Amino acid sequence: MSAAALRWIRCRRLSTAGPPSVKKVLQWKDLSKLLDKSAILGCLFITYEVIALDKAVTIDTSAILQEKNKSYIYLRATPSDEKDNLTGARRELHKAARRFVEISSRLLLQSLDEHFSHVDADPHEVALWVLLKKTQSANKAIRLEAVQELADNHHWHDYQYQTAAQVIDHRTAVGLARMPQVDLRFFRHPPDSYHLNDGLRQLLASLPQTEVDKCVRYFTSLALRESTQSLAAQRGGLWSFGGNGLPYAQSLTSVPSEKVESFCLQALVQHSKVRSHCDHIVANGGLQLLQRVYQLRTDSMKIQRNIVRIIGNLALNEGAHQAIAQSGWVSVLAEMMQCPHIMQASHAARALANLDRETVKEKYPDGVYILHPQTRSNQPIKADVLFIHGILGAAFKTWRQKDRNALEEEEAAKREDDYTECWPKSWLAADCPNLRVLSVEYDSHLSDWMAQCPAENQRMSLAYRSQELLKKLKLAGVGERPVVWVAHSMGGLLVKKMLLDALQDPDMHGLLQNTKGIMFYSVPHYGTFMAEYSVNVRYLLFPSIEVRELCKDSPALRSLNDNFLNLAKEKDFKVLSFAETLPTNIGPMIKILVVPTQSASM
Repeated sequence: MSAAALRWIRCRRLSTAGPPSVKKVLQWKDLSKLLDKSAILGCLFITYEVIALDKAVTIDTSAILQEKNKSYIYLRATPSDEKDNLTGARRELHKAARRFVEISSRLLLQSLDEHFSHVDADPHEVALWVLLKKTQSANKAIRLEAVQELADNHHWHDYQYQTAAQVIDHRTAVGLARMPQVDLRFFRHPPDSYHLNDGLRQLLASLPQTEVDKCVRYFTSLALRESTQSLAAQRGGLWSFGGNGLPYAQSLTSVPSEKVESFCLQALVQHSKVRSHCDHIVANGGLQLLQRVYQLRTDSMKIQRNIVRIIGNLALNEGAHQAIAQSGWVSVLAEMMQCPHIMQASHAARALANLDRETVKEKYPDGVYILHPQTRSNQPIKADVLFIHGILGAAFKTWRQKDRNALEEEEAAKREDDYTECWPKSWLAADCPNLRVLSVEYDSHLSDWMAQCPAENQRMSLAYRSQELLKKLKLAGVGERPVVWVAHSMGGLLVKKMLLDALQDPDMHGLLQNTKGIMFYSVPHYGTFMAEYSVNVRYLLFPSIEVRELCKDSPALRSLNDNFLNLAKEKDFKVLSFAETLPTNIGPMIKILVVPTQSASM
């Protein structure tokens, strides 16, 4: 009961003093009247307080950009001198925001099949909330349809995009990110409050040195050798690999920070391939730290690719998906997907595909890149086409159209041409949209001097690489539908070895049965003069294992080719070979025909 009502009753009691005929105790009828009046006064008081509170507060939508992992809408008091300056537009905005809060609380508690005709709101506003509710449906088909409709509707208002960004879960966010040319306003911006400092090196130093091979230890020691004295004191001084102490505490005064970051990222790439180490990276704040480095290194596409490569490796573990989304990576990957550079977009596409467990059942391990389709599509996939590069090649640069000098680059910028950095991505996908196009990458070198990891030399044989790639391709679902191989140089030898190895593995028989054709581009079926040349000057070049395996008329290559021809005849593979006719530059002063026509022919 309000204070005003109590005072009124007290005054009424005092006024009862008079003639004896008037009773001092109130009758029930009088008391009920008093209660009715006090209730009315109480309602008026509450109404007054609500109106005063409504005028004293405004909704600060700028908080959406300030706090990402906490509340997203805040109330703050408005100074009295500002109240009178509120424009009509601002009043309408506040009114609309309050209506949205009302509508959301009502609609999100209703079932999907309920009609919303009784809701007092604009149909366009209701449509957004209906779709957002559908994205949480237990029915997968309804969820997928809702995500598609959200992405296809380009008429949402800016505040509706921001509202959706706050409501959607990581599953819906990943689905939207994999839609072609999705509006980036659907995604919350990543937090920017993390301090970099020596975080990368501290993260690397905190990772265990178990379950890793010599290459991971090599990259780790290389990165930590550039760390600070404080980090050395923290970890105790020396790394010891193979009995040799490697001091890693050196001053950074002569080492550029970008170079140190590159060393650390190379080591983290190797660690991210180990399942148990992925949990350590996430638990120790690695996702937020990598996010900060990514934002600071907008001038280095290579550093950004390495970071996204790590995210793609972490995304192989479904337990990390929620953490990846909460640290803002979905919005970064969605933006990177729209990058005109094929390498950047393809790294983001791999990471998003590993995050998308709604429509993608395959997983893409490190070194397996999906060139098409990189977004969600209703087109059924009828076959897989795999591109395998050769010595000194890579998943993208091997399949570029051609090298262009600075003048050609400048002229091309002035006109629109069909030049492509990767023709399987640009041309094959356009001509055959029902294909899944994959490109596989592995390290290969002419000389051991060029190897990134000295300990990796023992892992560069065809036998080792064949087993390694077969495991990755199986995880990517290769062999479940018709397969066509496109191989260049040593990649062709690797394809032959993989198919022969698959013959011995019952789990890979599907790959053999579904292999329909193979295209060999300048593959040295009988070896190459370049290998002989490298061996003859071994003291200068230190030829790598790959090169030594390619010696002309090698018995091992002849046996590999004979066994493959028998297999191809048995399985009825369609084989097409191409030979080179122009010499190739393999150095500033060396220009040779790498694979002669006789060796390129089977």
